[in-house]
Amino acid sequence: MPKPRVPGMFIGLKVTLTELLRTLFPHKGLKRLLPGPTAGSVTVQYPREKEAPAPRARGVIALHEGNCTACMLCSRSCPDWCIYIEGHKEKAPPRRPGGKPRQVNAIDRFDIDYSLCMYCGICVEVCPFEALFWTPEYEYSEPRIADLLHDKARLGEWMETVPDFEAYEAGSEQKVKKVPR
Repeated sequence: MPKPRVPGMFIGLKVTLTELLRTLFPHKGLKRLLPGPTAGSVTVQYPREKEAPAPRARGVIALHEGNCTACMLCSRSCPDWCIYIEGHKEKAPPRRPGGKPRQVNAIDRFDIDYSLCMYCGICVEVCPFEALFWTPEYEYSEPRIADLLHDKARLGEWMETVPDFEAYEAGSEQKVKKVPR
C-alpha cells in the first residue's frame, strides 16, 4: 500500500518547529528544558559595544571640496533629489606662465539631505572628479530631522574617516584609486 503524501506545508512547518526548538534549547534539545536563546546569538549590545563596520560599508557621504567643480552630475543623477548645489564662475590664474586666466566653477553651496537619501551611491559613482566618497561612519543621527541637512563644511569633516581603497584582484589592469587627504 502506497504511503500517503504529506502536503508541503506540513513539511515546512516541521522544519520551522525543529529550528525553533534547536534555537530555544541549543544544548541537548528537549532533554534539558532550560531555554538558552542567547547561546548561539551574535547580538552586539550596541550603545555599550560597537562593532566595526564591513570594509565597504556605506555610512555617510563625504565631500572633498577642492575636487568639486559644481558640474551638477551628482545632483542630476540622484533619484531622491537630495543633493543641492549652487556655484558661480570665477577667474583662476593661468596654468602656465604667460597664459591667459581661465574661468572655473566654484561651489557656494553643497548640501545633502540625509533624511531623503536612500544611500544608493549613484552620486559617488558618477562623480568624474572624485569629490564624493563613502565613509563607514553610521552614527550621525539627530534629534531634529532638519539637522540631517549637512552642508559642505559638515560633509568635509567626514573626509577624515574615509578609508583607503582596497587593492584589486591580482591581474587587474585598473590602478587602485587614492583618497585625497
